[in-house]
Amino acid sequence: MEPLLAVLGIPLAGAAVLALTGHRSIARDINAGASLATFLASCLLATTVASRGPYLVWADEFFIDPLNVFLVVLTAFVGLTTALFSRPYMRVESDNAKMTPPRLRLYHSMYQLFTFTMLLALTTNNVGILWVAMEAATLSTVLLVSVYRTAASLEAAWKYFILCGVGIAQALFGTVLLYMASEKLISAEAGALLWTNLDAIKAQLDPTVITLAFAFLFVGYGTKVGLVPLHNWLPDAHAEGPTPVSAVLSGLLLNVALYALLRFKVLTDGALGPGLAGQLMIVFGLLSVLAAAFFLSRQRDVKRMFAYSSIEHMGLITFAFGIGGPVATFAGLLHMTVHSLIKSAIFFAVGHATQVAGTQVMEDIRGLVKTSPTIGWGLMLGSLAILGMPPFGVFASEFLILTTAMREVPWSTPLLLLALGVAFAAVFGKVLPMVFGETNLNSPAHPPALIPVFVHVALGLMLGLYVPPFLAQWYREAARMVGG
Repeated sequence: MEPLLAVLGIPLAGAAVLALTGHRSIARDINAGASLATFLASCLLATTVASRGPYLVWADEFFIDPLNVFLVVLTAFVGLTTALFSRPYMRVESDNAKMTPPRLRLYHSMYQLFTFTMLLALTTNNVGILWVAMEAATLSTVLLVSVYRTAASLEAAWKYFILCGVGIAQALFGTVLLYMASEKLISAEAGALLWTNLDAIKAQLDPTVITLAFAFLFVGYGTKVGLVPLHNWLPDAHAEGPTPVSAVLSGLLLNVALYALLRFKVLTDGALGPGLAGQLMIVFGLLSVLAAAFFLSRQRDVKRMFAYSSIEHMGLITFAFGIGGPVATFAGLLHMTVHSLIKSAIFFAVGHATQVAGTQVMEDIRGLVKTSPTIGWGLMLGSLAILGMPPFGVFASEFLILTTAMREVPWSTPLLLLALGVAFAAVFGKVLPMVFGETNLNSPAHPPALIPVFVHVALGLMLGLYVPPFLAQWYREAARMVGG
């Protein structure tokens, strides 16, 4: 059987089952079981690509290569660990009457549907289906963000829906322009929207139309990435939605949107040369790093603070891909991986900490290491890792990005160093008293699910010391396709 069928079919079937049974206590186990099966199917898909190389399936509508297959595995893995974390988390939310049975059914079914839409966006070869999948991911996460039905969560969901809806409309217009450029060379029947066909004739695409198309695509998908100044939805969505939703938004959805941009960057570079796309990504990536670093120092809500941290890191990854070349692109892919792992681990720890404290205000969360050492140390280690302390993987990727920037865009180096220094001081200064301050908290009502936290942190540490050969080979092949 084609492993892609299982990768896409399991979460879709899980969503249908949980739409009927998601309010029952067994739903937590069904959600975790479906996520485990999806992860195993993604590993099978990765081994298939490793043995066969890139390949097309189902009338060339789906395309699997080293660039998307490692993101498929990463998405499925973080989806699995987040589902495991959400089991005790949602039990506490139910005990506190924040999650009623209808809300639980909505949460579990939309979680699996969200997983399906992300995997569909990653694996499709049709840029039209890619747009549809991203729109479906937006709609499913709007429902997840608003699941508490408080005034603040509904406002955050509406802001998310409106801003990302406007953004995704720009992406649709860019997709239409791309079709206009390609249908002169490829008939609609031959697949004028298939990315592999577009890649084959990218040098022949009309430069004027492609320039306009990429501008609209960059605005559209850049909104989903959270690039400044299109980022306003992201902090509210993270702060007001359930913490498992924050974990998958930061760890997965931002990656998928950036993946879409990378696919279009390849086409634009082929038509125009490595100029427009790279310059846009450098400028807006650097702007995002700088703006987010200074916003970090003003935050009082712990989830909003780490949401701005996600904007900072996605800006840094975008900056790396904008530089291009094998080293910067390799560093960008490595940073995507470790950011997904570490940031989701941080949100796991933050989720349990806010449940223990009954608040997300950092001044009211003190002495975690005394009341719950595992939560406290998980938050501390995750924060050190995401701030780029050696020997964690974020340090390795940031070092590669900085050294490449010194050579390729030297004017940006002091700005990057300033932003990273401000971000370090802001986050470390706020997390330290949360972990080691005078305690004002009680012990958790239920044992927290912290194995995912330490597994993610351990993987982030490993990637700073040693990148497995198969993963390094994926990175190199993907970097060759994206960055030349």
